[in-house]
Amino acid sequence: MKVLVTGASGFVGSTLCAHLIAKGHAVRGAVRRASDKPLPGVDVRVVSDLSADTNWSEALAGINAVVHCAARVHIMNEASVDPLTAFREVNVKGTACLVKQAVDSAVRRFVYISSVKVNGEVTDGNPFRADDTPAPEDSYGISKWEAEQALRGIADETNLEIVIIRPPLIYGPGVSANFLRLMQGIMLGVPLPLGAINNIRSMVALDNLVDLIETCLDHPKAVDQTFLVSDGEDLSIKSLLQRIAVALGKPARLIPVPVSVLWVILRLFGRADFAQRLCGSLQVDISKTRDCLGWSPPVSVDDALRKTAKYFLSH
Repeated sequence: MKVLVTGASGFVGSTLCAHLIAKGHAVRGAVRRASDKPLPGVDVRVVSDLSADTNWSEALAGINAVVHCAARVHIMNEASVDPLTAFREVNVKGTACLVKQAVDSAVRRFVYISSVKVNGEVTDGNPFRADDTPAPEDSYGISKWEAEQALRGIADETNLEIVIIRPPLIYGPGVSANFLRLMQGIMLGVPLPLGAINNIRSMVALDNLVDLIETCLDHPKAVDQTFLVSDGEDLSIKSLLQRIAVALGKPARLIPVPVSVLWVILRLFGRADFAQRLCGSLQVDISKTRDCLGWSPPVSVDDALRKTAKYFLSH
């Protein structure tokens, strides 16, 4: 199969390209700049920023399936005065533009990497399910939901087969943002005031995500479906830190500061969103993914953490 991967030089895209090549697929990768990191074995094409006017004709020529990873991602310190409009320009209009041109190029299947944020931000004992009524709260989640709707609207009027995957937090070699900061804190021996957080959160290892994406490229039962994905084992922040520490070969210096105190402190510093991600629960139910596709996460949490730690230590 000849597959186009957008965002091919990104965290998910680069690993996906390598995985697909190893499985015998021909891979074309769309990147924003020619200077992006090398992608061995990938037919790289430079495509301008995602927008309603992007020309995808060269990148789509001869392609059987598209995996759309590129997006304007969730930003911790948002600088735009109108974040929702900025997200819509890229994630909704840019995606719709790509999908329409994919149809014109006779692409058979389109796999869209969405986000669990379409389901919502927190769970309270009842995990999100793939077919729950969407309830996005922030601009990023809203734009991903609107992109899903645009994708389905185009597919309903054409022969395009679509698959939507909504991952929670993705970790693996090269992970950045808060996950990287937690690893750095443990590595430096910094006492972390997170020892009393016993929430429950689903995550997905990068290797598990790309394995599911490959499954969705040609599985007949994946057509027109939405899937949630995780490692199949949910962890509290406290447990996650302890297992990261084991992977790094370092002690986890965790101080049991009451969660209520952490909430107050983080809110005082204008980080209520971070407090929610740190202290709140977010679980996903992947039973539909397992049952429909016969898929199970091939990599355990501890194996994925060891691989992530090994990369971190070597870089």
